[in-house]
Amino acid sequence: MKKQIIAIVLSMLLISPVFAVGTHYEMRVDGLACPFCAFGIEKKLKAIEGSSDISVDLNKGLVKVNMAEGKTLTDEKMKELFNDAGFTYRSMKTTPLDK
Repeated sequence: MKKQIIAIVLSMLLISPVFAVGTHYEMRVDGLACPFCAFGIEKKLKAIEGSSDISVDLNKGLVKVNMAEGKTLTDEKMKELFNDAGFTYRSMKTTPLDK
């Protein structure tokens, strides 16, 4: 009986990270022209708790970031972040992260 309980507890611990899914964000931004622009945006996004895997595609004007489960980005917050940095925020697309 003890072995069954231990097995159940261990399996629950191993399975639980599978359900910890965050969100992937892709934002369209105008005005990104150089690596310094990308670095500045990455720095601002890294300061947001739960952010990871930040990338900036200067040619496409696309900023990608993953957010941890329970952490979200809003249009209002992103508009403010990009406008304060001197860029024009256009839109944001969200998709669940696959784990």
